[in-house]
Amino acid sequence: MQSSKPTLSKEELAELLRQLPEWALEDGKLVRFFTFPNFVEAIAFVNRVAQLAEQAGHHPDIDIRYNRVKLALVSHDAGGITAQDAAMARRLSAGLAGSDSDD
Repeated sequence: MQSSKPTLSKEELAELLRQLPEWALEDGKLVRFFTFPNFVEAIAFVNRVAQLAEQAGHHPDIDIRYNRVKLALVSHDAGGITAQDAAMARRLSAGLAGSDSDD
């Protein structure tokens, strides 16, 4: 079944990355890394991400490696990054301001 969500063009992705320089492209996904002093703080951060994701109805892939967290956004059903992923990246950036990003 084909998704009705169009993926962003290269130009749209480039503009998004100019607007959100803390995010990057990796393996066809929007990604951002965060590092915390310890595992407990990393998990607390992930719980804040979960709340924002639930409110938005769009969930990032989350990889936790002790004190380092990687968020990745892609619309699997569309086969790439969509406007919904861009909106979620903006929402996460605004909602997680002050978190310890690796930029």
